[in-house]
Amino acid sequence: MPARRPARTALTAAAVALLSVTAVACGDTGELRGAGPTATAVSPARLWPGLRPASSPAYPYAVATREVVKGITVPRDDIRAVDPVDVVAAEIKAHPDDYGSKGAYHATVDRLKDCRPGGDRARCPLLTPYYRDLTGDGRDDMTLGFRLYPTNQTGVRVYTVEKHRLVQVLADNDAILGVELAGRSLIERSPADISGYEYRTTWVWDPGQRAMVFSRDEYLHTGKGRRVKKPSPSPSLPPSASPAASPSAAASSAVSPSASSSASV
Repeated sequence: MPARRPARTALTAAAVALLSVTAVACGDTGELRGAGPTATAVSPARLWPGLRPASSPAYPYAVATREVVKGITVPRDDIRAVDPVDVVAAEIKAHPDDYGSKGAYHATVDRLKDCRPGGDRARCPLLTPYYRDLTGDGRDDMTLGFRLYPTNQTGVRVYTVEKHRLVQVLADNDAILGVELAGRSLIERSPADISGYEYRTTWVWDPGQRAMVFSRDEYLHTGKGRRVKKPSPSPSLPPSASPAASPSAAASSAVSPSASSSASV
């Protein structure tokens, strides 16, 4: 199964170091006000022009996934006629190392039974499927999501129909806050390791690879992070007073950080 590229920790540190806040002054009377002299444009500086090319590609990110789904028929080539529960069951059968008794997502198998008629729908890991043309062929494709237990991650899959066959063209597992469809792109939102930030990963259709490929990984500030109050200044003591005689001074300097806000899914 696809795994996230481990370079995200480095991305986090770099993004935080580059963040800055620009204060803009506005005129009280609503009139235009000059912003000062314009800085001279500077062209990009190319570093290490004599650097030798790398002998191997970068660490793989599973940039594309393409797999024909075995055992699934597509009536009239209509992807809406395919049962999403059967699709997830076919994946489980095709990947026993992931969903077997010792696999990372073994508990998903038992819960999938509750997606069938008569099962406990509250335990069913399958999320509502969405249909939209992501490949540009004029026909709907299917975007599936299902919870992966016991890891509590979410599997995101995209399927299309080619030559009467169901083909998986995106497979990604991650901690997911939300998923969005924008045009022919799929965007995943995932929690970052620093409060108040999140990752946004974009996948787009690549006609050459006939799959949804990784396009962009952003590290964004959501503005919902933990804020710590600054301690109030201690009152000044008269020269004759000793610290032991003023316990209130020490108490006034102790503050508790406010609780961090949690992101809603």
